[in-house]
Amino acid sequence: TVYLCGQTHAEGDVKQQTAEVLKKIEDLLNKYGSDKNHILSANIYLRDMKDFADMNSVWDAWIEDGNEPARACVEARMARESLLVEITIVAAVK
Repeated sequence: TVYLCGQTHAEGDVKQQTAEVLKKIEDLLNKYGSDKNHILSANIYLRDMKDFADMNSVWDAWIEDGNEPARACVEARMARESLLVEITIVAAVK
């Protein structure tokens, strides 16, 4: 398995941050012998749940149908003011 700690990106709105975080996740999974189709679970932390629909639209466009992992999304205080979303991942190695 591959365990990715919370991935963040501090610039832009929640859609931009989510897209950048998912790109980082995809790059890291590929680096360590996995990919987004092998994600087992994801924890998504949002600064404000009002951003859920915007984050989710980016997530849904990124994840392939039939490969949706178990997922939780919660509102959380972030380590820095500029962070709107943080995602942790557990994935299987191919």
